[in-house]
Amino acid sequence: MFKSDSQITQIGEGLRDSSLTAEEFTHAAHVAAAVWLFDQYGSETYDLMPGMIRSLNIAAGGANTDSEGYHHTITMASLKAIEAKAGEGSLCERTNRLLSLGYGRSDWLLQHYSKDRLFSLEARRGWIEPDLAPLPKG
Repeated sequence: MFKSDSQITQIGEGLRDSSLTAEEFTHAAHVAAAVWLFDQYGSETYDLMPGMIRSLNIAAGGANTDSEGYHHTITMASLKAIEAKAGEGSLCERTNRLLSLGYGRSDWLLQHYSKDRLFSLEARRGWIEPDLAPLPKG
């Protein structure tokens, strides 16, 4: 759990400027960055975050290929859930609420997608709808 809005801001800015390390960009940090981006950019976050993640992956020495790096469906599904469930409050309160609901766990999407579908090449490259259960709504 995060202790301050400044921690969330630091993560969001670190994603934006590709200064986070791979170790710092945990699942919880993905949630924090998304909360910050929605706060700063609103619905533009859906367009901005993919490029930011790709850039961070490269800056951290990784790659964005058909088997590693950026995954479009995971990113978009996570953003949809975060936007729907963040609620009101400070950056820290919203982020911690989402983490308490399980959105910082790496496996939360498997309640909505079968493993084969979620980790398919089609899902990595573009958006696909869940096959097990609808994504969370506000």
